Amino acid sequence: MIAYLFAGTCAIGQTSLPFIGELKQFYTIRKGDLLKAADRMPAEDYDFKPTPQVRTFSQLLAHIIDAQMGFCSAAKGEPRKINAASKNSKADLVAALKESFDECDSAFALMTDSTAAQMVKAGGERSKLGTLLYATLHDNEEYGYLAMYLRLKGFVPPSTDSR
Repeated sequence: MIAYLFAGTCAIGQTSLPFIGELKQFYTIRKGDLLKAADRMPAEDYDFKPTPQVRTFSQLLAHIIDAQMGFCSAAKGEPRKINAASKNSKADLVAALKESFDECDSAFALMTDSTAAQMVKAGGERSKLGTLLYATLHDNEEYGYLAMYLRLKGFVPPSTDSR
């Protein structure tokens, strides 16, 4: 009986938890939407802001890029900054966005069940999995703002293209 329970415990330890794959699916969806949103907004509208009190489209995009690079590089244990806030052109921001996604893609590729709980410094101390979750949640929230900017300029947000 004890051997049977021990074997079952070992088998559970060897199975892959679904959380990493599920989180990566959500991240991948939002990644596509953010890349399309950055592309969809014309370069001449990157300075658009709905009201004087909020960021321009380019400033919001830069915020997403800088936060994403910070979280994903921290999850890899190699904190990096991209300083997207210093970039102004659509071409430079789209390139920086792709670079930040490359960083996140590699962070997800390195994530395993055994490394997911390792703690890293990312705006406080979090697990690697929690850091990538926070990055994905942040992307989701900020994408909602970008979608509003697109709608105000007369464009359909990428997440609603198929509707």
